[in-house]
Amino acid sequence: MTAIKVRAILVALLLLVFPVSQAWADDCQDAVALFKKAGASAEFFNHSYGYAIFPNIGKGAIGVGGAYGKGCVYAQGRHMGNATMTQVSLGFQLGGEAYTQIIFFQDQRAFNEFTSGNFEFSANARAVAITAGASATASTAGSSTGISGGKHDATTRGSGYNKGMATFTIAKAGLMYEASLAGQKYEYKPL
Repeated sequence: MTAIKVRAILVALLLLVFPVSQAWADDCQDAVALFKKAGASAEFFNHSYGYAIFPNIGKGAIGVGGAYGKGCVYAQGRHMGNATMTQVSLGFQLGGEAYTQIIFFQDQRAFNEFTSGNFEFSANARAVAITAGASATASTAGSSTGISGGKHDATTRGSGYNKGMATFTIAKAGLMYEASLAGQKYEYKPL
């Protein structure tokens, strides 16, 4: 089976297992509010050139894994475009999760690198996992997220920019421990 067929099958499975809503501006703004209240990520809003926010990323695996999500991209406070994230992984893995992700761009160079078309994280990329009173609910009427911890109540692993980008995740639900970035591909479309 070719890599393209495997990728298509995984994305289709993920959409069945984890219904991922379209990234409307309201979903993106709700996710931004989570990160503004969640520890170390809050400070990045004051010092970054921009960011990409993915309100709902679904990830699942049974030997072969995949992840998919849609998001909004901002530069200097303005919504500049939208992006999609896909990931395919092989190895011993089982489970599924949903999480929210934000990628901060330290400067215009990092923003331009991400928005140049298809961007892929290198194998050594890391995400800071934020653990606070984050919660999620889903129903046929939609989904919502919230965080009970304040700015100083969240705990994080790691910090700072790596090659001009800093990535944070907040787990929403699921049975997988880590939100790995290796192999994630992003496709940007300007407004």
